[in-house]
Amino acid sequence: MSVFRLSRREKALTRIAPITGKPHTDRRMRIAILRAKRRTVTATQFAHQQAFDRAVSALVQAIPVSTEIADWFRNEKLIPQKKRSWKKAARNPVVLSIALALAVIAGVFVLGVMERISDFPGSKTARKLLTVAASTRGNQLDPVQTEAGALSDFFFMKFRLEHYDVPPEFAALQTAGCRVFDDEEAGRVAQISVSEKRMQFFLFPAERNVKDGKPREFEGWRYVEQEGWAGAVQMRAGVIFMACLRGEQKDLEPYVGAAKP
Repeated sequence: MSVFRLSRREKALTRIAPITGKPHTDRRMRIAILRAKRRTVTATQFAHQQAFDRAVSALVQAIPVSTEIADWFRNEKLIPQKKRSWKKAARNPVVLSIALALAVIAGVFVLGVMERISDFPGSKTARKLLTVAASTRGNQLDPVQTEAGALSDFFFMKFRLEHYDVPPEFAALQTAGCRVFDDEEAGRVAQISVSEKRMQFFLFPAERNVKDGKPREFEGWRYVEQEGWAGAVQMRAGVIFMACLRGEQKDLEPYVGAAKP
């Protein structure tokens, strides 16, 4: 006995099977025809059915049609095509992939716009120095125990760095160490380690305009974040000061208040 048994639905499909054999036949119809041809009994019945359908088709095609009737169907579709619903189209893997790619592109674009809105002169260098703060070890700094505000004279006398002053908001904090190093983009950078909340301070020259060479100024405190570190940034007398720590903006706000948008 053949294992290719026809279900009730497949039997119904074979009774209305097309006689043209075109490749765009429905998949379920093709399977029903294939199974019908693989059994001796159903193959014979299917062959008789196809022969009968072809005979009827030839007879119908031989019937003459008047011009008036032909004009009725000249621009009509006798077998209307069912349109795919938008829900079915939306579940298509290709459509889903395109939608996901567009969503990622839109997200990157929005993120870039938000970063540009929050940018200020020197923000790029400030984020870079947050990475430096994350990788700094205590033995890289010279031990200095004093108030942070007192180091401005030290920087001027030893390194000839003018206006490298710690703002009053952080001047009374006790330091643990400091150093001065050169950065290709930032220039001469002073770094201070503070015992409280293991904060670090950075002072570096402000960006300057290409035309007149004057420092690019901004007002108030601004915030930057990078890889789990947050920094509060202020500019005075052509020098940018940044206080940073491992954490978030809210951890710095008690010292400097809310930053300007």
